[in-house]
Amino acid sequence: MTVGFGAKQIIGNSRLLPMIFASFGIAFSVFLGMVAGHANFTLIPIVIAWGFGYGMLTRREAGYGWVAQQCVTTLLVGSAFPFSPRAAAVRACLMLAGGAIQVLSSSLLLRIFSELRRDLNSLVGYVIAEQLALRDALSEAVSDLRQHRFADSVMPYAIRLAITLGVSTEIYRRMHFASGYWIPMTALLVLKPGFADTVRRAIARTVGTMAGAWLISMFVAHFTPSPVTLAVFTVVFAWLSYATLNVNYALFAMFLTGYIVFLLSLTKLPEMDIAHRRVMCTAIGGGLALTVRLIVIFRTRKRVQQVLSSPTEEVALPSH
Repeated sequence: MTVGFGAKQIIGNSRLLPMIFASFGIAFSVFLGMVAGHANFTLIPIVIAWGFGYGMLTRREAGYGWVAQQCVTTLLVGSAFPFSPRAAAVRACLMLAGGAIQVLSSSLLLRIFSELRRDLNSLVGYVIAEQLALRDALSEAVSDLRQHRFADSVMPYAIRLAITLGVSTEIYRRMHFASGYWIPMTALLVLKPGFADTVRRAIARTVGTMAGAWLISMFVAHFTPSPVTLAVFTVVFAWLSYATLNVNYALFAMFLTGYIVFLLSLTKLPEMDIAHRRVMCTAIGGGLALTVRLIVIFRTRKRVQQVLSSPTEEVALPSH
């Protein structure tokens, strides 16, 4: 499901590279999350590092940022289900297998097998190039930090995102229920460099999740559809999620939540309780992202006032 969204992304003029990178990235991230999920002192620093890396990649081609976002998301999901390294490796291999199936089926449906062969042949070269790009990005980040040069840097957003994820992960871990990972995940998806973007995302995510969780859960609870009907609805809502991703974020959130509720219903999990908890966690995560954005606005406004009151003093203002 997750890797399928990569078909809407581009890396190096390829629609398959985002899916291939995401397949490996989420498999490794879910393994790391499951192994590190036993204790906060191991998990939270990793979440902070993953969040910072995602923030830094938002400056590059959109496909790279999308892959990083999926890695952070699966890291958080995996942390809710701590396992031994052996058991975590099995689940990571299942994630990788799901990604491989999606890549192959997309290549077949889009008739781009030649592109798949080309991308697989050049995969090692891309990995080496990305290692060099990562080294350059870290060097640039350190240089910006030392010189307090933030006007054209993505560093403030990356730091803000890392801190927000660290705090929200600590909150979710203290709530002691598995679906609490939706708090940092929502904060990750909602918090954007611009205030208006953050507000729109927070409202759309919360409203869409609430609508999807309550409506679909009520439908399942009152009509008790058969497993075949649940499977059909799962596929339909997965398709609707793909179809509305770039159309309306609230609709996308509603259909994605519906997909998850139907999927949980197939596994006989208590979908009503999980749906209600998911709505609560979404509201907390969205509220936390908005709070962080308001704090940044308040501090920026305070610095602007300092500049106006001291015209001879040069103060570098953040761009984010």
